[in-house]
Amino acid sequence: MKVVIVDDTHINLVLMSRLMDKLPDVETVAFQSAREALAWCRANPCDLLVLDYMMPDLNGLDFIAALGGEARERPPVLMVTASQDVEVRHRALENGANDFLIKPIDKVEFLARTRNMLELRRATLALQSRASTLASEVGKATAELRAREQETILLLCRASEYRDPETGAHIQRMAHYSCLIAAELGLSNEEQACILNAAPMHDIGKVGTPDHILLKPGRLTPDEMDIMRQHAAIGYNILKASEAGMLQLAAVIAHTHHERFDGQGYPKGLQGEAIPLVGRIVAVADVFDALTSVRPYKNAWTLDAARAYLMDNSGSHFDPQCVDALLRRWPAVLEIRERFRDCARQDAA
Repeated sequence: MKVVIVDDTHINLVLMSRLMDKLPDVETVAFQSAREALAWCRANPCDLLVLDYMMPDLNGLDFIAALGGEARERPPVLMVTASQDVEVRHRALENGANDFLIKPIDKVEFLARTRNMLELRRATLALQSRASTLASEVGKATAELRAREQETILLLCRASEYRDPETGAHIQRMAHYSCLIAAELGLSNEEQACILNAAPMHDIGKVGTPDHILLKPGRLTPDEMDIMRQHAAIGYNILKASEAGMLQLAAVIAHTHHERFDGQGYPKGLQGEAIPLVGRIVAVADVFDALTSVRPYKNAWTLDAARAYLMDNSGSHFDPQCVDALLRRWPAVLEIRERFRDCARQDAA
């Protein structure tokens, strides 16, 4: 434990330093100049500050004020004063001193008080270390949990890729478009990351769609479309029972990304802000990428045509603020589109 002693009288420094030498595992640094002591304390940590109150260049209260920092970050302060004035002692305690002694110093009292303050300091440091260790362990456990959630999402997405030709790079692009919209809307970094990781699960319910409908090269009949639309509820039912926050968010996305802002969507016909924001975000990202990608039943739209479609359907199919957010980040949209190109993609430029 490192103890700093500050007193403008040399004999007092010698006396207190010798007394501190009686305590085990203590190193003493003594200063006769308060300003030199202040400079040292600003540059070096210590565990106890024994500080004279009356000094010519800087009194004890001014020393504590100049040292600055939060009280919990400063070392404990033992103020030593020759004044019998109760008001002075009260001011010392109110301004950051933890304890005080009256000169002339009683050796037994000095050792008892410094020993107790150092023991308290050791206990405080031990608690801080334990808190830091616990925080680190919680952080590791949280990271492991998120890694498992992301692994689960990846495995489920891979499972859907075996059945749905529209996945692959599509889920990467639409997830990043979704994250881009979330960022532009001012969502936190954590919320953006959650959307990025959960959005790829939006169509996981297609694992329950029959192949003759899912893989049909032409347009679906009304009856086939009814069956296809069941994938929103199927995906929700697959994911909703999970206690993992990421999968619960994915369940909401799966259930609501086909709702329309005007209430004409499915499966529940939700309208406006009754649709969860993540559903409104993913609806824009998903449709935009679907329009600009090749499908078994259509060619890719041009970027200009897809932009026009989003703007024309803003307020009806799509939440206007989500459309505007995507279009405001157009250079980033193009970068994402280029980064996650389909193999041998034939979509329009």
